[in-house]
Amino acid sequence: MKHTNGQSLFTQKRPFSTTKTIWEEAKVVKKSKWPANSNIKLGYLCIGTSVLVFAIVILGGLTRLTESGLSITEWKPVTGAIPPMSQEDWEEEFRKYQDSPEFKLLNSHITLEEFKFIFLMEWSHRLLGRVIGMVFVLPTLYFIARRQVSPPVAFKLLGICALIGLQGAIGWWMVYSGIDEKLLEERRSKPTVSQYRLTAHLAAAFLVYCTMISTGFGILRDHAIMKDPQTYLEIFQKIQSPSLKLFRRLSKGLLGLVFLTAMSGAMVAGLDAGLIYNTFPHMGDDYIPSMNELMSPVFSRLADQSDLFWRNMFENPATVQLNHRILAITTFCSVFALHMYSHKIRSIIPRHAYKWLNISMGLVSLQLTLGICTLLWLVPTELAAAHQGGALALLTGVLMTVCHLKKPSRTNLMLLKNFLHKAKANNVALK
Repeated sequence: MKHTNGQSLFTQKRPFSTTKTIWEEAKVVKKSKWPANSNIKLGYLCIGTSVLVFAIVILGGLTRLTESGLSITEWKPVTGAIPPMSQEDWEEEFRKYQDSPEFKLLNSHITLEEFKFIFLMEWSHRLLGRVIGMVFVLPTLYFIARRQVSPPVAFKLLGICALIGLQGAIGWWMVYSGIDEKLLEERRSKPTVSQYRLTAHLAAAFLVYCTMISTGFGILRDHAIMKDPQTYLEIFQKIQSPSLKLFRRLSKGLLGLVFLTAMSGAMVAGLDAGLIYNTFPHMGDDYIPSMNELMSPVFSRLADQSDLFWRNMFENPATVQLNHRILAITTFCSVFALHMYSHKIRSIIPRHAYKWLNISMGLVSLQLTLGICTLLWLVPTELAAAHQGGALALLTGVLMTVCHLKKPSRTNLMLLKNFLHKAKANNVALK
């Protein structure tokens, strides 16, 4: 959107643009004590904290892979931040661990020095969770109290704060499933956390991560619109094009598919299903195990076996691994198909959305390779942790593709239309 002499509509010497900046225009459009756009520092806070969430996902994976997650048998949200400081403290924690089912049935051979390693792994994981809570929640509440946040973003930020708190509770709920003897008897399981609760814990972490990225991106984009409305008006015209409607829908569907595949991976981890059928593409002698194995009556708990199907789907390691393989291959093929489709409509896709889809194609290829290698080499810690990180990286790539296809907020759309209307009213030639 430019004047005929090449000047930007938002910098040229016009009556409406010399008396009001776009920031002043925002105050006119939105008559409220709350700002039209949130403080840009909150955008950086969301993106920066999401890096810590990424780190805690990796650390959580390492904690699980080193079988350290059940080493702390109590939940102390405040005092638990302080590790044992003396030999007596360490011996006391070790005695508590010795009373747990994991020590009695699996780890009765470990020494105090070996216990210190698994304790510090779990303690570090919990400490990082506390750090994330403080780093994000306290500044968020400050900016909201100072009314430096737009109302829609304020609700999103408060939702993220609630999710962070919920995530801590889910974490303990998960750990408790592995240390309570009654629950272990009901599950007919060795001392390990419930795969359902592990999946819920990972899902909450992924949700916190995605909402931080999405919210932070939205805040930063709102400020970018104010600096360069002409460029964004052209981008939004592409986004609102009917020709891009299918691509936008497919991108959102792909985001859901990547998330679902990652959660099926959590089920595999929770059941140690990666330690069986360590071949690819075969599972044993065939591509798919026999139906008798996939739908084994051993996993049914009801006399009429009415729970046979769903229990095998979620509790039979062979079936759970097969489900993850199917979803993983489907995800790879879906990313590849959307990537190829994007080449046909490249001219109408916003540049950054196209770039992130290309990145996602590379990430899904790497992730598939990591998954196969992790399986073939019997789940080594380094590869398994990289595979979990790859899942979150792939989710990031697809999420950023979706974010760059989002329509502007109502306030910014109103501002852009208002400026466009004034430009036409002043007979400004549009590019």
